[in-house]
Amino acid sequence: MWDQLREWLSVPDHQIAFLGIVIAFIVGLMVGRLTRRRTEKKVKATAERSDEAFFKGIQYILSNDHDQAIEEFTKSVQLNSETIETYVALGNLYRSKGEIDRAIRIRQSIILRPNISKEIKIRALVDLGLDYRKGGFLNRALKVFLDVLTKQPTNVRTLEEVEKIYEEMKDWENAFDIRQRLSRLIKGEHRHILAHHQTELGKAYYDKGEISKAKSCYEKAISIDEKCVDAYLHLGDLHFDNQNYKKAIAVWKKVVLVKPRFTFLAYRRLEGAYSKMENLQPVEDFLKECAELNSDAFTRLALARHLHNKQEDDDALKELEGALELDPFFWEARKLVGEILLSKDRKTDVRAAYQDLISHLNVSYLKFQCAFCGYEPDGLQWQCLQCKKWDTMDFVSFEMGHSTSPHHLPNPLYAKTEKEIEEKV
Repeated sequence: MWDQLREWLSVPDHQIAFLGIVIAFIVGLMVGRLTRRRTEKKVKATAERSDEAFFKGIQYILSNDHDQAIEEFTKSVQLNSETIETYVALGNLYRSKGEIDRAIRIRQSIILRPNISKEIKIRALVDLGLDYRKGGFLNRALKVFLDVLTKQPTNVRTLEEVEKIYEEMKDWENAFDIRQRLSRLIKGEHRHILAHHQTELGKAYYDKGEISKAKSCYEKAISIDEKCVDAYLHLGDLHFDNQNYKKAIAVWKKVVLVKPRFTFLAYRRLEGAYSKMENLQPVEDFLKECAELNSDAFTRLALARHLHNKQEDDDALKELEGALELDPFFWEARKLVGEILLSKDRKTDVRAAYQDLISHLNVSYLKFQCAFCGYEPDGLQWQCLQCKKWDTMDFVSFEMGHSTSPHHLPNPLYAKTEKEIEEKV
């Protein structure tokens, strides 16, 4: 082979041709290398511009300028379409602005990519479920989250989202099952949530006329959490409706033992039960006993109302005076004072009571507030409508921002942990 090459190169024309080939090869090699360098510089410059746009977007998020953040993230994606993090951030921004369709399309584009890792795909599925939920598509969100759980059964965040959806759908049986799974994964107190799920399930059965199932749920709730006030109240209601007044009274009285601060929820029920038995004296005895044990404004108001109904107005006014000493801003007690004084035509006392009332008009009436997120519902709710936490409601004064009976009301039912505060922030 080499002999043939030497023979071929011995011809002058062939030598010129060979030299041309060598020169062309060298030139091509140099041009190729130069082109690659230019391409690399261009890619590097594009990547740098993409990164710059991404970090600008982060800065705009921190300054709460979501419109500018979307503009920068969009620019970053246009420069580098392979950056998953940019797509995720852009989708989250669209969701926060309520542009659910755009957010969903971004998640779907990530999921459909052929070479993404399992972790990224699951993350995109979770985000897609959150998008559906934000858009009000609960069934779609639930389907996506359940799909995630088939791939990652211990995904705590997804389990929590599924529980919230079941609660919104009033599917208390499945909510109870999910909370049981969470209780095995997360350290902490879960009994009060499980008890509320059983109580709500009992209410659903009761509304459908399935009394025995409702009773079983209420009793199960109490066995799970002996301090579940709502379960006691509704179990007593069930006995009352079945005209089993003694059992109803026995159940309602247990509220005094488990959570004295909520005893006022049982007073009217007890009065109704004793009236059916045509013997109201036990109500008075019970209220007096509670007043001695608890010495709270609600108990004294209930006792005053009972005494007023018996036309023992002087004793009723004494109890109301005691209630107002404990809580000067207890407007319901002041209202009853006015009604009693007006019914007795005690004008001088009415004028004195009215003057005292004026001095407290800058403070609003009793309100409830969530100890976790600060939400204030119109009335007592066992589950906060905003943060969906259970047993977080406490008595507060709307303007003053503290308990209306600070000397005798205990701490909020549900205290925020440092971890939960960080998650909330």
